Amino acid sequence: MDLPRELRTDRLLLRRWVAADRVPFASLNADPRVMEHLPAVLGAEESHALVDRIERHFDDHGFGLWALEIPGVVAFAGFVGLSIPGFEAHFTPCVEVGWRLAADHWGHGYATEAARRTVAFGFDHLHLKEIVSFTVPANHRSRRVMERIGMTHDLADDFDHPRVPERLRRHVLYRIRSTERSPSVVHAGKS
Repeated sequence: MDLPRELRTDRLLLRRWVAADRVPFASLNADPRVMEHLPAVLGAEESHALVDRIERHFDDHGFGLWALEIPGVVAFAGFVGLSIPGFEAHFTPCVEVGWRLAADHWGHGYATEAARRTVAFGFDHLHLKEIVSFTVPANHRSRRVMERIGMTHDLADDFDHPRVPERLRRHVLYRIRSTERSPSVVHAGKS
């Protein structure tokens, strides 16, 4: 399967990572606001190791967490994309849509716009039947993005994440099936 190396929306470019992304990504990962609902802020070395894992995922699967560029605004704002979680739960194996943006770029609809495009890619190019997303119950910003892109939450799907500290263990699970996607997801942009 010949998969695109980048995705576009009206305002955004989702692309493979470049070396220049590492410094702003490390800064983003060191920001307590961005990492509030994650286990801990990351040091530069941990952040660079995460980029390496993201790139390996692209190499292994042909898709992953794309670097998010906002042309005319910033060369790197964070990531949005698809990944295969590396833990077992009642809903795995699966493909997850996820995002992490620098706080300066919150509140502009970028995560929603890029996530819609990513979900459309997952259904149209990868022929996925379902895409999931999950977070801690208190992460209202991400939960709103999940709802805006057409994902639904069922209390019966909530789970304890096996790879996070006890204080963050409980997670909510959202799902969207290819048969349930709305026209806004169907027409979310071009490759």
